[in-house]
Amino acid sequence: MGSMKTLDFRSDTVTRPSPAMRRAMAAAEVGDDVYKEDPTVNKLEALAAEMLGFESAVYMPSGTMTNQVALLVHTQRGQEVILTQGAHIYEYEPGSMATLSGAVPRFVPAPYGVPEPQEIRRAIHASPFQSPTGLIALENTHNTAGGTVVPLTVQQEVIEIGREAGLPVHLDGARIFNAALVLGVEARRVAAGFDTVSLCLSKGLGAPVGSLLLLPAELEPLARRYRKMLGGGMRQAGILAAAGLIALQEGPRALARDHAMARELAEGLMRLGMQIDMRSVQTNMVFAKVADAPSYAARLKELGVLINALGPERVRFVTHRDLPDEAVSSALELVEKALAQRSR
Repeated sequence: MGSMKTLDFRSDTVTRPSPAMRRAMAAAEVGDDVYKEDPTVNKLEALAAEMLGFESAVYMPSGTMTNQVALLVHTQRGQEVILTQGAHIYEYEPGSMATLSGAVPRFVPAPYGVPEPQEIRRAIHASPFQSPTGLIALENTHNTAGGTVVPLTVQQEVIEIGREAGLPVHLDGARIFNAALVLGVEARRVAAGFDTVSLCLSKGLGAPVGSLLLLPAELEPLARRYRKMLGGGMRQAGILAAAGLIALQEGPRALARDHAMARELAEGLMRLGMQIDMRSVQTNMVFAKVADAPSYAARLKELGVLINALGPERVRFVTHRDLPDEAVSSALELVEKALAQRSR
């Protein structure tokens, strides 16, 4: 690729810390977070809890850890976790639930990431001859469905089903601010009613590291124990949390541009003849169907565009704050070139 500037559409996790983040990280006041003595981490956790309407928050290295700690807090070994088809907790947290909590997934269909609440009701087991249900988990936005948004009405109905059954309900809200933008509400509305919520700072919000688990105060000591057990006691983590504070305060404002870029990209790819379900293009992701996705992604890489092949016939483009304004038009030119190469 020589000196050609690469356009990285693989994920919104590839963003680099902004100059403001780097300055804040360098100047961060720190202490030992395992003793809850890091003032910058404490400030980040308090801000997240306030923004999402929870009593407490615990800062962790990754979204996988926040999700898996939630499973550990809520479930016992051998219990089932009701998940939507394609849930990140199962698909991209490689075997963690089997290894750590010993929980068993029970999937319900979720077209465009949206489950039918009555399917969740039917999936609840209490028989002594079956694995009992221990937790219901939703995902908003839903990654593998295309970054799609679950309506608040569906979430609320699922939460009520959980309450009736005496079950906790967890939200994998890695991109909860993307969902809030589409729904036209504050993020706390998307988080409302859940027992726990996982929030990523290192995706569209732009922080280099970190996720938060939002939870009631009585569960915080147990969550901190499991974080330590899993190796998540980061000590002077305020250096990282300082960037997280900026991400939480300023990052949501940048998401509208990401969504607009994804829509523009999807429409352009459609004009080039690529197969895209535009109903799934709701936030900052574009999934396209192509023949031999791995080789197609490799051709694009040679031209200077990085994307992920997700399976034999599916590729994903993700827009984010580090892409320049001309990224979509430039990418479309190179996609057209890659398609022409394939047709020769």
